[in-house]
Amino acid sequence: MVKYEIHESNQFPDRRTDNGESKMIDVWTEKHRPDTLDEVVGQEKIVERLKSFVEQDSIPHLMFTGPAGTGKTTSAIALAKDLYGDSWKQNFMETNASDDRGINVVREKIKNFARTKPVNADYKIIFLDEADNLTSDAQQALRRTMEQFSENCRFILSCNYSSKIIDPIQSRCAVFRFNRLTDEQVKQYIDRVADSEGFEISDDAKDAVLRVSEGDLRRVTNVLQTTSLNTGDIEEQDVYSASAALKPEEITKIMENALAGKFMDAREELSELMIDRGLDGQDVIASVHRELFDLDIDDRKKLELVDSLAEYEFRIAEGGTDDIQIEALLAKLADLGTR
Repeated sequence: MVKYEIHESNQFPDRRTDNGESKMIDVWTEKHRPDTLDEVVGQEKIVERLKSFVEQDSIPHLMFTGPAGTGKTTSAIALAKDLYGDSWKQNFMETNASDDRGINVVREKIKNFARTKPVNADYKIIFLDEADNLTSDAQQALRRTMEQFSENCRFILSCNYSSKIIDPIQSRCAVFRFNRLTDEQVKQYIDRVADSEGFEISDDAKDAVLRVSEGDLRRVTNVLQTTSLNTGDIEEQDVYSASAALKPEEITKIMENALAGKFMDAREELSELMIDRGLDGQDVIASVHRELFDLDIDDRKKLELVDSLAEYEFRIAEGGTDDIQIEALLAKLADLGTR
């Protein structure tokens, strides 16, 4: 029997085998996080400009904006390590606005850190992750704090949507827009992790990782770690099973059945896959969206289907029943097939 113990560290629980041997499993998202800007994957132009700040030993307030898993947090931490060396932890504070959204986090937590003097440096760095989740009052307080402590503190704000950050804050920051990584960059990262961790991965499996991760390196890393725990030779099916995702041919077959008027067949097959893989409605909608553009139907029907997908996704997000909304989607496909 396998037993687990909880440890307060960046590691999975202690795995004990039948013969009593213990093996600690690291959390790969932290284990493979770059320590310097030179190691950051992709974002070459952004990295080049950040390195110039390090060379000048001076940075303005910064704003990193872009999709999840593209290197915003990694770049902020790597920048701090390159600037401060061994004393980076004393001069760097990270806080997440999703956890502390209100004005008190600015008035208390951030201000208390900003008031203290930097260690062997001219200024500290406060990294505010998911800053677009800050309330309006908190953003106004943050603007005043940025003005008050500008001599000994620099702010790096990270967000998915810069439009949710008020203009007075945006105007005080140099804005860096992070793009999704290319397929080639992600594959190079997969090869690097595979070499480091000692597992093999087929080309089809790499394509599967690309499909389920959609350019998010954190998700890439988690999928690789989860899959490699069960096998040292990763194949395509292993990736889809570990990530609870639908294979392209599976969702395509279901859509084609629905378009051909075989509503009950499509419904039954999709229901079985959802139960088997542990999928929810939004997972299915995302899979349909990825594959619908390759369907053999005219563009006007694809346009109508995209519009319907947005509606069903919104209903599920607002509390609609997954099964009913997915069946409505299949019914929409069946209706399109009769036209």
